[in-house]
Formats: sequence, structure tokens, C-alpha cells
Amino acid sequence: MSQTNIVVIGGGFGGLYTTKHLAKKLKRNKNVKITLVDKNPYMTMMTSLHEVAANRVQAKSLKYDLQRLFSRRKNVDVVTDTVTKIDQKGKTVISENGNYPYDYVILAIGSQPNDFGTAGVKEHGFTLGDLDDAEELRDHIDMMVHLGSKERDPKKREQYLNFVIVGTGFTGTEMAGELNSWRGDLAKKYNLQKDDIKITMMEMAPTVMNMLDRSDADKAEKYLLKHGVDIKVNTGVVGVHENYVDLKDGSTFPTKTLIWTAGVKAVDTAKDFGFKTARAGRIVVNQYSQIPDDPHIYVIGDVAMYDKNGSGRGEPQVVQGAEAAGKCAFKNILAQIKGGDPVKFKANYSGFMVSLGPSWGVASLLNTFHLSGFFAILMKDLVDMIYFIEIYSGYYLFHYIMDEWFRIKRPTLWRGNLNRYGNVLWTVPMRIFLGMMWLVDCWYKVQGSGSWFTNKLQLHFPWLVQAATSGASNKAAATTAASGKAASSAPAMFSLNYDYGHTPMAVFDKMPSWVQVMTKAIIPDKTAALNAQKIMTVVEIVLGVLLVLGLCTWLAGGMSAVFVAIFCISGMNYWVNIWMIFAAIAVMNGSGRSFGLDMWFVPWLEKKLAKARYGILKPIYHVDKNGVKN
Repeated sequence: MSQTNIVVIGGGFGGLYTTKHLAKKLKRNKNVKITLVDKNPYMTMMTSLHEVAANRVQAKSLKYDLQRLFSRRKNVDVVTDTVTKIDQKGKTVISENGNYPYDYVILAIGSQPNDFGTAGVKEHGFTLGDLDDAEELRDHIDMMVHLGSKERDPKKREQYLNFVIVGTGFTGTEMAGELNSWRGDLAKKYNLQKDDIKITMMEMAPTVMNMLDRSDADKAEKYLLKHGVDIKVNTGVVGVHENYVDLKDGSTFPTKTLIWTAGVKAVDTAKDFGFKTARAGRIVVNQYSQIPDDPHIYVIGDVAMYDKNGSGRGEPQVVQGAEAAGKCAFKNILAQIKGGDPVKFKANYSGFMVSLGPSWGVASLLNTFHLSGFFAILMKDLVDMIYFIEIYSGYYLFHYIMDEWFRIKRPTLWRGNLNRYGNVLWTVPMRIFLGMMWLVDCWYKVQGSGSWFTNKLQLHFPWLVQAATSGASNKAAATTAASGKAASSAPAMFSLNYDYGHTPMAVFDKMPSWVQVMTKAIIPDKTAALNAQKIMTVVEIVLGVLLVLGLCTWLAGGMSAVFVAIFCISGMNYWVNIWMIFAAIAVMNGSGRSFGLDMWFVPWLEKKLAKARYGILKPIYHVDKNGVKN
């Protein structure tokens, strides 16, 4: 049977989503090969470019390597290349560096900023079309504030410190909010007052944020105004110069930084494919997301124009629309391969969310629920997380959470409480002390008559203890994880530290029934108990050594907390030892990176595990003539 070739052009939200689902659905079909071609070896989280531009996250946080995403999918080849043409007669996708035969093509090449031909935008303005744009804008903003802080001429100083954002859509609003959150740090860095740095949003329409419900837009506008962002409506920018912009009313506005976010259009290369285009250069598709005259070519995402209602505007150029078109495309390709009825494009816009900085935003869900502040930002983060679940990437889901909540120096929706940049040096004494606790408390277990490596039973579980003699109770005395010695017969007293003259109170006088059932299944008799006590002792020693050396601290801390918790519910620990659980959790916050081996071990381990699972990451991916991935 001949091989069926599917070529996906573009690794953005829509292309990646579609490729992932095709690969999963067709993984058992050895006669299907999927080739994903993108000009970059990574997918860019385009909806977060403003976070890079305003210096909240690093650019690498928005790069999701395609090799990592598809290394476990043997039916997908990842190729770094730029497609220039689709030869419909020859059934071949032609690129700058190779040709790829196809049976089905999915074109998902995205969009780019649309300046509508406004004079000077290309020469003197900034856009947010890709990561390079975001990094360039970030560096420019920092430089302007730096130069402005040293400028004595009031007019020139104003030009440096005025930042203008044209357009109040998703990109413009989020850029304004993010830049505003950076403003305080910039002012502090260059010894300015926060109000010295001006942020101005300009909107040609009489209202702002018109993609939102009016009530949500009003909340967002009120928030920005309250926090010092100036908003000018009925204000059109008709020209951009090095030091000022021309406004539609004939006036000028001083600035060296104009950020254009007033619209998007299909990428310029869309017209080179020879397909019918409509407004903003978008390629016209039918209700099945296909080119009208070729059912083997699908176009999805921002570059596609499906005008169901005849309005001429098409579907919104948002991630939800790209996913809906991708779902339509992969289901129809599956139907063509396996046989079945085609499905029509069906958009499902569950809501819209806009952040106005890292800790505040507005959201509308299902046109019913309206959120603002913490819950809106939380919902926005959850939506992003759901996308990683949809593309089956636990690796990047983990890193997204780390980059958005932990690896960040400015306050997030958690107000900085999850920031992992705190000085872990101060937890080093606790780490070493906790490790020594395990080692010292194990000392008597490895030598002398009380050794846990003899055949003397040390685990006094009820079902292991023989009937009491000399009238003693059958109930075994509780023992501690630290000593294993029988508790005193004196009345137990609750305390969180040792109180001289009193017996400490056990967390549990006896095992809860459900714990007893589980423990008895694992340790049913004396032989199993003797083996268990030896294993426990070895584990405790290992934990102590790891903590003292600062090696695998996260694992050792976590296991320490678990062990102490187990001792507690087993009736083998006192309230005065509860501190060990909290100490163990505290040292998990990277305390091994200070005066510990984790400083070298963790980076080495991450590198080795990544290579073993995902292979070697490269700046360019291709497939040679023998079908070998490189």
C-alpha cells in the first residue's frame, strides 16, 4: 500500500494543534507520514509576546521546541524551512531547501501586524509580530528610559519618556498593562519618579477595547486610568517620525517610541500561493476549511477567511478560531483517509480574557460570567494550560507554570508569593540539621543490641505483638521515628517542643483502622517486619546523607516529609516532631543549590534526561534523502 503524505505548513497554535491530533489519531497507521514545516525550530506563544516586550519573562520562555513536542511521535517529521509554493498539479510542497510530496496539505502560516500603509510605521514604529520584535522593543524601551533619565532638555526628555500604543485591541491593551507594571522598576533602575514615564493609548474609535463586552471594557479602562495610563479616543495616528507622531486632527505628539497594535493581516507570503484572497490578504476557504476548488488543501488559523455570514470580516483571528479550524481540518482528513462524512467548520468561542499586567485582568466566559482581577488572570493562565493539555505536552505545561508563577521577579497574580528567586542560602542550616537528625537518630539502629539489622523485632504493630505476659496489656507502646524506644508510662502531654518532666503526646495513640489494613497487607508477619525495618533504616540514612550533601534535595525533602507523616499516622511519632514535616517542605525550595551538590547535579541531570527523552535540540531540523531525521 502506498504511503499517504500529510504536510502541515506552519507550527503556530493551529498548525501544532492539528499536527498533534493527526499524529495521535493515525499513530497505528504505518502508511501515513506527517511532515510539519516551519521557518523556526520552535513554536512561539504569540499571545504572550507583550510579556517579553515588557521584560516580565525571558524570550526562551515562549519558545516551545518542535523536536521536544514530537520526539515521541514516530509518524511526524519536523522540518525547519520556508515554504514558497504549493504545486497543486504535481502534488508537491516547494520550499527554499527542499520539496515535499503531499496527499493533503494544511496551510497554517498565521498573520502579521497591519499598519494599513501608515507613513513611518515601518521606519520608526514598533510592532509585536514575533519574538525578535518583542526583544527589540524591550531593549528599546529600556534604552529610552535610560537616555531620558540623563536628558536635561524638557522637550527631548518628554520624547524619550513618552510611550505611545496605537490600538486598544487584545495586543495593545495587554502591552499597555504590562508596560505599566514595568514602569515602577524602570523608574527605580534609573532614579526617576514613576510618573516621569508616560504611557498613552490612542484609539481611532470613540470607545476602547471594543472586542470586549462594554461592561468589561469599562472596568479595564477604569483600571488603566487609575494606574496612570492615559487613554485618548477619537485619535488617529497618520504619520510616525523619529521624535513625534502626526495625529489626524493636525496636531503632533512627542515620542520616540510608538508601538503599533492597530490590526493584523495575513502574512505577506499568503498571496504567493496563488489562492483567492479577501480582506487583509486572508485566503478564502469553504465551510470544510478547504480551498474551494481543491479538497486536499486546508487553510486554518489567522490566514484563513471563512465568511459564513457574508459580513466580509470572517472569523476572529484568535487562538480559539485556529483550534476550531484545526479540528475541522484533521477530522476531514481522517474522513478522507478512513472513509466517512466531512464535518463543517464550527467555531466555539467560550470567552475572551485580557490581562492588564501580571496580576489584574478582565474575562468574559460563555457570555455569562464576567470576572476581573485575580480570577480573570487565573482563568487566562488556566486557558493557556489547557492548550498544553490539548497538544499532549506535560513538559511545556510544567515549564509554563514555572515561568508564569515561579521564575518571575515581578509580582504575578500570586502577588510574588510564589517567586522562587528568594535567597535559599538561609535554608541551608535547616537542610543540614534535618539531615543530621536522620543520621543521628539512625546511629543506635545500626550498632549495639538495639540494632535494627538483627532479628529482634522493633516494629510493635498490634498484629505482630504476641499476647502480653504478666498481665500486661496487648497494646504496644508507641515508638518514635527517632528512637524506637517505648514511650513512658507517665501521662502524655500535648506540646510542640520537649517539656522537661512530661511525656510527649503521640500524634496518634494507635493506628487508624484504614492505615492498619494497608500496613498489615504490606507487613503481614514478623519476617516481613524484619525486612521492612532494615529497609527503613537504610532509607533514613540515605535521606540524611543526601540532605547534608545537598544532593537531590527536592526528592530527599519530599521523602522526609512523607516518612515523618507515615510515622505519625502509624502511631510512631510525637507532636514535638511535627516540625520535621515543615522543615522538609522548606528545604525543597532549592536549598541544595547553596553549599550543596545540586548546584552541579541538577543542571547535569536535566540535560541528560532531556537528551534521553527528546534527543539533541538543534537550530535547524530536516530529513535527509534516506528519511533520517537530523
